[in-house]
Amino acid sequence: MTQETASNADVLAHWLAGRRSCRGFRADPVPRATVERILALAQRTASWCNAQPWQVHVLSPQATDAVREELVAYARAHAPQPDFDFPAAYEGVYLDRRRECGLQLYSATGVQRGDKAASERQWLENYRLFGAPQLAIVTSPAALGTYAAIDCGAYVHNFMLAAYSLGVASIAQAAQAAVAGFWRERLGLAEGRKVVCGIAFGYEDPAHPANAFRTSRADLGQAVQWVD
Repeated sequence: MTQETASNADVLAHWLAGRRSCRGFRADPVPRATVERILALAQRTASWCNAQPWQVHVLSPQATDAVREELVAYARAHAPQPDFDFPAAYEGVYLDRRRECGLQLYSATGVQRGDKAASERQWLENYRLFGAPQLAIVTSPAALGTYAAIDCGAYVHNFMLAAYSLGVASIAQAAQAAVAGFWRERLGLAEGRKVVCGIAFGYEDPAHPANAFRTSRADLGQAVQWVD
């Protein structure tokens, strides 16, 4: 391994370790030039047969502010109706990891076990976008199926990593997929396009209690099996 290769790997490790899901943003908008740079970097994402199935609607700060309370009202009035099936169940280690994340968030934000009102308030923060000044909605063509959704997942990760490299915080939001009907009408989505997720982004509020924890990662022994 050359020194240059090692240096490149160290840079990547720095960005991967530093990026996290932000759940408390400042109101300051992200300059348009910065958003365009993030989008240009994310556009380099690899995809199945180079189909590049993602289409991204980026709401301006004004448009983002206009939808917050509408999203809250819609989420309260409608059961989740995602275009892609949500997990049927979290079991075993997957349930353990989900619980760990949820307990960390509730502990950081002062939500006590059994406090349904506080739990609902925290849940609705998803639809207030955690105060983020901007939102992107990612869609894919239904005809390309699961592989298009996988490609979009890679795109979302690269968007968030590019954002972090430019000092912009973000969080991927399955919550926006749960209200796919809202976005289909609001954005006038074409027939045959599915809502994959949203990405709320802006500048992190380091004083917000929801940003006070970090999730863990499984070690390689839990995720990798070597085949000789």
